[in-house]
Amino acid sequence: MSLMRTKSVEQSIADTEDPDHKLRKELGALDLMVFGVGVTIGAGIFVLTGTVAASNSGPALALSFLIAAVACALAALCYAEFASTVPVAGSAYTFSYATLGELVAWIIGWDLILEFTIGAAALSTSFSGYLQELLDGTPFEVPTQFGSAADGFIDLPAVVIALLVMLVLIRGTKLSSMVNQVVVAIKLAVVAAVIVVGVAYVDPSNWTPFIPDSQPVGDAEGGFRQLPLITTLLGIEPAVFGIGGVIAGAAVVFFAFIGFDVVATTAEEARNPQRDIPIGILGSLAIVTVLYMAVSLVVTGVQSYQDIDPDDPAPLATAFSAAGVSWVGDLISVGACIGLVVVAMILMLGQCRVAFAMGRDGLLPRSVAKVHPSFGTPYRITLITGFVVAAIAGFVDLSTLADLVNIGTLFAFILVSLGVVVLRRTRPELPRSFRTPFAPVVATLATLLCFYLMLNLKGETWERFLIWMALGFVVYFVYGRRHSRVGRAEREERSGQPRDTEVR
Repeated sequence: MSLMRTKSVEQSIADTEDPDHKLRKELGALDLMVFGVGVTIGAGIFVLTGTVAASNSGPALALSFLIAAVACALAALCYAEFASTVPVAGSAYTFSYATLGELVAWIIGWDLILEFTIGAAALSTSFSGYLQELLDGTPFEVPTQFGSAADGFIDLPAVVIALLVMLVLIRGTKLSSMVNQVVVAIKLAVVAAVIVVGVAYVDPSNWTPFIPDSQPVGDAEGGFRQLPLITTLLGIEPAVFGIGGVIAGAAVVFFAFIGFDVVATTAEEARNPQRDIPIGILGSLAIVTVLYMAVSLVVTGVQSYQDIDPDDPAPLATAFSAAGVSWVGDLISVGACIGLVVVAMILMLGQCRVAFAMGRDGLLPRSVAKVHPSFGTPYRITLITGFVVAAIAGFVDLSTLADLVNIGTLFAFILVSLGVVVLRRTRPELPRSFRTPFAPVVATLATLLCFYLMLNLKGETWERFLIWMALGFVVYFVYGRRHSRVGRAEREERSGQPRDTEVR
């Protein structure tokens, strides 16, 4: 039984018509673009700006965002072609299954489960922190024992928001899209206020030097595990700031761009995926890139990077408070609180769609891919995802998991970029409403740049990633390989038995 067996594009599309596993086509180009902007503008811009400016890039934070955006744009072009050619739920998982084989598809699906689930839990916890900051000193202040897994018994606000998001997703993607459009409008208004008001308080001297001189960091606590992997592999002296710091910063702020790949997971629910998916992916990426660079210039102009606390969970609010504009700081806190809810919601949506596709293919129990008869959503996997996210957010003290989410996403981008080239060679006759320009060159550049950014992540991030992937191999060889629908069809074809497509 070949580990590299593929699921044909035609079979992937045909599976979407299975009555028990068919999703409603409710989303248009605007819905998809809003989904992309909604999930992208979140923890990355509200939290990571201070960390990266103070620890890696200085005022050149804007360049870090630009480098990360270039990597995303290259991968986005590949994503857009794939999603318009294979408009099926599952994103990179489905694309890889059609081109690179079942084992690679499993690896990427398992990787995306980690990215989306842990990311949603971390964002639920971050939401709780912002909410408690807003409620401090009011009659609605959350008691310590119910506001933190570290200092109390449970992070109750994080649990509640995760479960509420779960209920919204079960009700349907159109409802979640409507909620998302309202919240995205609020977030954009907050970001616009930061830029417009902030310009008046910018001190250009804070941008000098724009790229601070490189500074050695000495022996980091924890050894190589706390250093970018590339410094260990190449024997480079660890340093912060300088060009190396800008690139390392790009690997971190990459988290702020995660979102357009979630748009691809909803391809099966798009009314016209061949047209709408590319618009949603590229449109959302263009919008957030401009906003991120503007915000990064404002925050490093209002407050010197040397005065920013890298551990501050609300660097934008702090910068404006330090400038004497506390009301803007409060506005930012409200916007961040709202934004984190939407990001958590769309990450959970992406996780549900990936697991749904894997269940429909038999790599996970097919029963989890059951669709609700009234709402047309995969309610079983949504329930499982919601309770898992709530449990992690409520009882686990999560430090920043941005690096872990980054490495998983970059890995997914690499496989999608390679998949475009493979599909062009193996299935040149497939209709492609969107074609990646200069595909071999763009795909190669996307692969190399994403891998280089991966090498700039910490050694401990690589350790955790490899442990999770090793666990995934165990699950695949124990369950997924034996229950794969494609594998079962191969066995039945060899034995001359009729094909069995019953849900198990």
